[in-house]
Amino acid sequence: MLFSILLQAQQGSGWTSMIFMVAIIAVFYFFMIRPQQKKAKDQKKFIEEIKKGDQVVTIGGIHGRVAEIEGDTFILEGERGIRIKFSKSAVSMESTKTALTKK
Repeated sequence: MLFSILLQAQQGSGWTSMIFMVAIIAVFYFFMIRPQQKKAKDQKKFIEEIKKGDQVVTIGGIHGRVAEIEGDTFILEGERGIRIKFSKSAVSMESTKTALTKK
């Protein structure tokens, strides 16, 4: 609706509507797409740097310590010695970071 009002107000000016569309695309890129790409890049870097002994949280909310790493999977050790095998892509964040953000 807003776009049609703008078109009616400026029927003779093609450049103005072109600039308006480019501005909308730029806003989407800088406020939505670019931050999402940065977050994905940081997540990928974190997953590649996981090592034995790191405290992590999975995407399912399971907290534990990395006991073993086997290629694309790792063994997560929880309380009472429970050991569960996960894919590296199932890691959400480092557990120490969640504790720091709550304080």
